[in-house]
Amino acid sequence: MKAVVVGAGGIGRLIAQHLGEAGHEVVLATRSGTDPGLSRVTTAQVDAADPVALTALTMGSDVLVNAVNPPYTQWPELWPPMAVGFLAAAERSGAGLLIVGNLYGYGPSPMPMTEATPLATTGTKGRVRAQMWHDALAAQEQGRVRTVELRASDYFGPGATKGMSYLNQYAIAPALHGRTARHVRGALDELHSWTYLPDIARLAVALAEADRDGTDWGRAWHVPTAPAVTMRQVAADVADVAGVTPHEPRLYPAVLREALTLVPLIRELKETAYQVDLPFILDSSAAQERFGLAPTPWREALRTTVDWIRTAG
Repeated sequence: MKAVVVGAGGIGRLIAQHLGEAGHEVVLATRSGTDPGLSRVTTAQVDAADPVALTALTMGSDVLVNAVNPPYTQWPELWPPMAVGFLAAAERSGAGLLIVGNLYGYGPSPMPMTEATPLATTGTKGRVRAQMWHDALAAQEQGRVRTVELRASDYFGPGATKGMSYLNQYAIAPALHGRTARHVRGALDELHSWTYLPDIARLAVALAEADRDGTDWGRAWHVPTAPAVTMRQVAADVADVAGVTPHEPRLYPAVLREALTLVPLIRELKETAYQVDLPFILDSSAAQERFGLAPTPWREALRTTVDWIRTAG
């Protein structure tokens, strides 16, 4: 099998690496064409918003993986033309389109979220992601493409690039260095599902290898994810794993939290406040049962992440 993976953030790199290790021919493409030095993986330069270039790169491939993640504050502007590019490339090349998605499309839904939960968000970013899936599914129903979407909760783990993993940067790193983890918003005792980065890659490989004409495609799958935890539990467990003195996580003072909303990225978090102010729980049992993929145990995932952060500095 030949796969083209577009996007070389933490998710894209790891999917490419796992596909290569599984013996597949893999091309990892980015706008810069930078080579991350992965064995069994070649690199290419492409703009996902250029359907002609993306089609040319994808010709002869079996699977096209959309692992792109544009800047958080620019989703409404940057995602639509790239989504069009991916659909066009998949249709013209005949490659199956595997989309790396998230949970934004559900909005503040009843918990736990399953693949049957309606995409009923009213938020701008959630509507962008929901529309991408609706368009891809419509193209499949019209016989133009074969598509599948994996959906992960907020992710963490080794290889997560700076600014891409809230848990890595703002919860795990402070705790393992013996500092108090401080948060802009959120209820510290509400349960939240956190998806481990390597588990995303494992499901992506399983889907890429699945029968694209069968029932595994044409639907969404939740990435196998360990039981939800609270921010207070994260701090305690990281301290225990890292062998440091635990510190209770805290919210920034109200005045400072209000001032921080002047920062565009922080201001964007208001749309998804329900994800941290209320329980945010993912049910991934369907993928676990279908593909035999158990989520990496929470403490094992934490230990590996702590070791990686320490090494990466």
